[in-house]
Amino acid sequence: MPQMSPINWLILMIYFSLIIIMFNSMIYSTFNYSANLPKIKFKIQKNWKW
Repeated sequence: MPQMSPINWLILMIYFSLIIIMFNSMIYSTFNYSANLPKIKFKIQKNWKW
């Protein structure tokens, strides 16, 4: 069984790293997060007695 040279391992690592980066960037660009903000805004009343 032939062995892989170190440059082949490096190319393979770079190849899989690029695939992971591209896959994650596609997921990040298609994910739309909308925060569930309360629709009623609470008004803070400042009742200073002094």
